[in-house]
Amino acid sequence: MPSFDQRVLQWFDEHGRKHLPWQQNPTAYRVWISEIMLQQTQVATVVPFYERFMLSFPTLGSLAQSPTDDVLAHWSGLGYYARARNLHRCAQTVVKDHAGELPTTRPELEALPGIGRSTAGAILSLAHGLPEPILDGNVKRVLARHQAIDGWPGQASVLKQLWALSEKITPIERCGPFNQAMMDLGATLCKRTKPQCAICPVAEDCQGFASGNPTAFPGKKPKKEKPVKSTVMLLIRNASGETYLEKRPPSGIWGGLWSLPEATPDEAVGLSGDSVMRFRHTFSHYHLDIEVKEVMHQSIQGLKGRWGKVGSQTLSDANKVSETSECVWWDNDQKLPGGIAAPVAKILTATTGDLL
Repeated sequence: MPSFDQRVLQWFDEHGRKHLPWQQNPTAYRVWISEIMLQQTQVATVVPFYERFMLSFPTLGSLAQSPTDDVLAHWSGLGYYARARNLHRCAQTVVKDHAGELPTTRPELEALPGIGRSTAGAILSLAHGLPEPILDGNVKRVLARHQAIDGWPGQASVLKQLWALSEKITPIERCGPFNQAMMDLGATLCKRTKPQCAICPVAEDCQGFASGNPTAFPGKKPKKEKPVKSTVMLLIRNASGETYLEKRPPSGIWGGLWSLPEATPDEAVGLSGDSVMRFRHTFSHYHLDIEVKEVMHQSIQGLKGRWGKVGSQTLSDANKVSETSECVWWDNDQKLPGGIAAPVAKILTATTGDLL
């Protein structure tokens, strides 16, 4: 029987994906952007975001020099916004400390914001042809099934086994195509559910397949009941029909994105207005129940505290957006001032009638 890597590469040569946008002119920068976008996100979702991103930020230098709001605006809809903030910080660090070029050693890459071992391995193998292993979600699944490795890959002991296996099977020659092939194999044949074992190039010695229950591997993450939190998002309108938006702090939930101001359910009781929407938004660790309350600007003018401060904002002192701006009156005919989170886009789309 041919070796594991030989079978995977032969399959890739015949059936692998070779026309994805980041596979064309695979520079370190282009591979890096694609790898960050593909974390916890499917290829079909990433492709249009990637293409728009590369048109606006064709080089690492152009990304580093761009305002944070522009970067986050191009990320709106992809989720996991810490990725975008780290991407921007990483580009600025590379310009400052590495003369604008991503390093070509794994330790140096791993020292940069947002780049872990697997991402570093992908950059070095796909862009430079260096023999570095990877271990993204798809590769974890292929290896765990092939060797029938029990346990959830998030456990340190299981992860250690998978890294050792990835190191062992990654070839010196054609490492880049092999790593791409492993990602493709997990994405197209060795899927989480309904794996296509009958046409898999490594099914012959796959222990998961031999067990008769390949989907038992890898083990699932232990279930934990998600807590439920509540918030009220305020649609504050002024006399011109504009909506008040404010920028969130740089860290934390939706860090650096533009959003509607929020109140606790108790705080919102004291604000006159109509409840216009209710829905649940789910994060990886909790559910957030959102009520949307429409409030007219004049109704909060003169109030004490936070809402009085919002009420005192006029068009003249809140409509200019810069890196230091914290609030803006937004007209739905205007371009958004920066990135917005998916729930906020949903609210603005529903209440303005325009698709954001």
